[in-house]
Parts: sequence; C-alpha cells; structure tokens
Amino acid sequence: MSDLSKLTIAAARDALRKGDVTSAELTAACLTAIDAADALNAFVHKTPEVAKSQADAADQRLKAGDAPDLCGIPLGIKDLFCTKGVASQAASRILEGFKPEYESTVTTQLFDAGAVMLGKLNMDEFAMGSSNETSVYGDAVNPWKIDDRRLTPGGSSGGSAAAVAADLCLGATGTDTGGSIRQPAAFTGITGIKPTYGRVSRWGVVAFASSLDQAGPMTKDVRDSAIMLQAMSGFDPKDSTSANLPVPDFEAALTGDIRGKVIGIPREYRMDGMPSEIEKLWEDGTDMLRDAGAEVRDITLPHTKYALPAYYVIAPAEASSNLARYDGVRFGHRAKLAQGDGITEMYEKTRAEGFGPEVQRRVMVGTYVLSAGFYDAYYNRARKVRALIKRDFDQVFADGVDAILTPATPSAAFGLGEMKNADPIQMYLNDVFTVTVNLAGLPGISVPAGMDAKGLPLGLQLIGRPWEEADLLNVAYALERSAGFVAKPDKWW
Repeated sequence: MSDLSKLTIAAARDALRKGDVTSAELTAACLTAIDAADALNAFVHKTPEVAKSQADAADQRLKAGDAPDLCGIPLGIKDLFCTKGVASQAASRILEGFKPEYESTVTTQLFDAGAVMLGKLNMDEFAMGSSNETSVYGDAVNPWKIDDRRLTPGGSSGGSAAAVAADLCLGATGTDTGGSIRQPAAFTGITGIKPTYGRVSRWGVVAFASSLDQAGPMTKDVRDSAIMLQAMSGFDPKDSTSANLPVPDFEAALTGDIRGKVIGIPREYRMDGMPSEIEKLWEDGTDMLRDAGAEVRDITLPHTKYALPAYYVIAPAEASSNLARYDGVRFGHRAKLAQGDGITEMYEKTRAEGFGPEVQRRVMVGTYVLSAGFYDAYYNRARKVRALIKRDFDQVFADGVDAILTPATPSAAFGLGEMKNADPIQMYLNDVFTVTVNLAGLPGISVPAGMDAKGLPLGLQLIGRPWEEADLLNVAYALERSAGFVAKPDKWW
C-alpha cells in the first residue's frame, strides 16, 4: 500500500482497470504520504474528505466500465486554480479566506474525467517568483537535498513539483507564465509541459499576465504528461483566448520514432558563463536525439537577448492591471481602518498588507511602464520586441525545424534563502531559457536528462511548433528513453 503513491498515472490507470487496486486505496496511500511530508510544505490546503468522496465515485465508474484515463487518479491542484468551496488563495494574504463559488475549467475537466483532488499546492504569491519563497504559506522545499541544505523546488509551481517528485500525488497542475512549469520540473527531476497559448483554458485560473499565462501538467514522465494534458485541453467559450481546435490523442503519438525530424540548436542560448555541466548536458541531449535518427541543425534566434527585459516589462504591466481587482471590498483580506479612514485608505492599507514585497515590486514596475510618458518607451517597445521574437521562431519552423533543444535552467536547484537578499535580477535570470516560449505562445517541455556533480537533477527543454504538442511530446519521449533518468530523491522528510 505504501508504494502505491509511487505509481505513474499510466501504471495506476492500468491497475485500476484490471481491478488490481482501487482508487480508494490509491488515494489513501497518497493522503498518508502527504501527512508524512509536512517538512516539504507542498500541500497547503489538504482535502481528504473531498478526495475520499471522489475516489469512491471513481471506483463506481470503474466498476461500471465508464473509466476515462484519469478516472480514480489522485492529483494535486496548484493554489492558483479556483476550486469550488475549497480555499483558493494564490498563496497571497489578500485572498485570505476566499472559497470560490465556481470551479475552474481545468479542474472541472479533470474531475469530469474522474480525477481525485488531494488538496491545493504551494506556489509563489500570484505566481510571481522562481523559488517558491514569496508564498504566504512559507517556502515549499525540494525533496532533493545536499547535506543539510534545504533547496528550492523552483517556482512558481514549486509545490506541484515537490509533490510529484516526492510521490505525494501521481500528477499535479501547474501554470507557466515565464517558465513556472518547466523550471521547477527541471529542479526536481520530473516532467512538465507548457502547451501552446490557447490550448488549455485559463478560465478560473487566477491571472498573473493574461497574454502569457498557460496551465499544464507536471508529472513523473512524458507519457503521464500526455495523458493529463489530454484531459486538460480543449475549447472553452468562457475563455476568449481559448482555441477552437481539435485535441489530438497525445498518448497515441508516443511512438519514440523521430527519424527524419529536424532538431534546432540555437546559438544564442550558449551564454557567457554557462556552467560546464549545463553545456555538457545540452551536448549529450543533442547526441541522444541524433542517435535516435533526428537531424541536428544549428539555428539562430537573433532577438533572444532581448527576451528577458521584454518579459519583465510586459508581465508586470499585465499584472498591475489584473491585480487592481484585489481591493478588500468583495472578498479576501480587508485591513482594519482607523477612525476617519475612507475608501482610499481602505484600498491602500488592504493592498499594503495583502500583497507581499515581490508582488508589490512587480505591480509598481507595471504601473510605471504603463504610465503616461513611459508607455511608448517601455511597454510598446517591449510588445514590438515580442513580435520580433515570435518572428524568429516562425522563420526557424518555416525552414523545416520540428523542435528546438535548449537547457531548461541555467543551473541545478539552489539553496532556499541564497538569493533572497540578492539583486532581484539574479532571481529573474532563472527564466533566461524559458521566457521566449511564453512570449511567442509556443509549447515547451522540460525533461529530466542528467545529474550535476552534487547529485541534483538537470533538465533539458524542447520547444515545439504551435499546436504540435503531439509531435513535441514524441520527441520528448525519445529523449526521455535515451536519457534513462530514473533517479529519485532519498527520503529525508
């Protein structure tokens, strides 16, 4: 029983259908694992009663033969997704006590498919961060450890990554605005895919930067990502940016045959000061894909160097607009007022108390770049740079490249607290390999592919053509098989 939480989604699905295990047993094993892992601070709102009820309903569906792929599978849900009647705080004090009266489209689709919700997962506040250190719940902790150093699981989907890597759940939802699925996946030795912008509905997901945000799965391997993405995808009339396109069978695409595929290696991602371990991992990944039959081609994405500054203008600008709705009037935290305070004082005190320092920093930056006199100099210029970055990718794909291989992160996981007092830009540099994908609206996936000298996991990123998640997952599957990454963290928690 204690090992049931270690199953992949695919293995659990097959065991459930054969009757070798019940969803109630799977769920109980996960709940036990979660209770024993408080040191990781991955789950911040546990929902055992909801989980048991959903598991019982899933077992009835399985008995009746009505069993979609995710039926009976226990999952963790990032705290950014609204879940009806369950605390949904986006890891922020300003949403204290908020329990939505509605369900996000993604969680609706997962629950309709029979998935079981174990609880809500830790994250950076409003998804703003790369280390899960801005959360009102405190730091999430990476299950991988060096000596006595507690490491970051990455951000903003740090709780999701930690929970999957530590076998507390079989899979988890994440969101990715500038790398928030792919970077934590790389830091924890799991797989995470950001789909094409518009493939998965954003309705009911607390907004950070609406033109960049995209939900996706975080799982133990590529096949599980394909299974989970299938259930999460699809057109949603409630989301004006949702694409009305058919959803392919992602799992069926996993043949591992990539003969004749063209893999691009962008020269602009070879950055000064790149650690030799990251350089070697990238070279090894290139060799793996070449050995699997792919053609490897050097490519150029000339505007890459402008991606990080453009992202850190556009994302805060959209955040300052989106977060204006949190004012203490209708829901969430409201500051105590002094005699004579009016509505303006209430707004100011509530937002000062409710938003953490990183959120305040980004709201202020965003408000600045949207203000009169600076709109054209910063925001409009960043939008033009974004168009050029997208054009770079369009040109490469038009020239016959099927996927692009890059490192996922500039390093392995770093220690919690190590960057807290550093220049914020040092933290922002964690997104250097991932933000281009969000700016261009492309699908990207992180696959664990090796270890550093200290025994920490390292990930490689594959970037695909828009709407070609099936092909991207297949290339990732071939890379996963060649890399043969099976390492797991030693249990210390």
